[in-house]
Amino acid sequence: MVLEKGIAEQVEAFIAAGRPSSRQQSIDDRRAGYLASTALAGETEQFVSIQTIELEAMTFRVYSPLQSPAHLPTVIYYHGGCFISGGFATHDNQLRQLAVYGGCRVIAVQYRLAPEHTFPAAHDDAQRGAELVWQHAELFGVDRDRITLAGDSAGGHLALVTALRLKAAGSWQPKQLILIYPMVDATAHFESYVRNGKDYIITRDTLLSGYEIYLPDVDRRHPEASPLWRDDFNGLPRVHIITAEFDPLCDEGKALYQRMTEQGVACTCQQYLGVIHGFFQLGGISLAARDAVRDVAYRVGR
Repeated sequence: MVLEKGIAEQVEAFIAAGRPSSRQQSIDDRRAGYLASTALAGETEQFVSIQTIELEAMTFRVYSPLQSPAHLPTVIYYHGGCFISGGFATHDNQLRQLAVYGGCRVIAVQYRLAPEHTFPAAHDDAQRGAELVWQHAELFGVDRDRITLAGDSAGGHLALVTALRLKAAGSWQPKQLILIYPMVDATAHFESYVRNGKDYIITRDTLLSGYEIYLPDVDRRHPEASPLWRDDFNGLPRVHIITAEFDPLCDEGKALYQRMTEQGVACTCQQYLGVIHGFFQLGGISLAARDAVRDVAYRVGR
């Protein structure tokens, strides 16, 4: 069990600093820290056009390859940030790269964050965002037959719950889901929360405090707090799950794969070795991150 060199250096610095706890930081500081981490995202892809669209009180950031056709395969993307931070700026590099590498449209949804807006605000915004893209496919330049719902961490959770809500409503379904180390178990049931919970920057406290802030009065086994434990996955489109070896969420990602497979979903799961939670945004120091971005882009664009 060996960390990638660039990530190992970040982890060593975190440990040397005394493993600072997210619980001791203000929300503003956590948000600023997340934004500052974009310095590790690598070079910024320039061959992309970017448009901001405001529609029915929601804001979307649309990334497209230059000189693209009118209708493209599309990924509706929900950013991570433990339900309390993140946005267009924290994910800009990855969204640019997905658009160019996949030859696809990337539509990022800005959902409301806690503590200003608690459950179910983010869930409702995620669903509404997907519905608006579907309803206004011509405006967004979307091929309705090739829509992927994707997200990392809290965003992976929102992508999954959105698909489940659409299915329950008898509405449209995406072509596929891509869930990047999704937060799907607010009960912190699995051993990887212990094994990987203290040393790897995004700690057990980081993740659980996000749940606590977003779900202050919600049972942790609520089906939209911990969708891992649901029994209604059957009927979802194909799903691809990405896990990270040194992530507190590693085990629950594998468990989600197992539960989906048992319920008849065409599901795949890929674990990236030597990396931590959040590695998808560390392309400047991580080969695995660069590989993962290209793989996700390929899956969306094919």
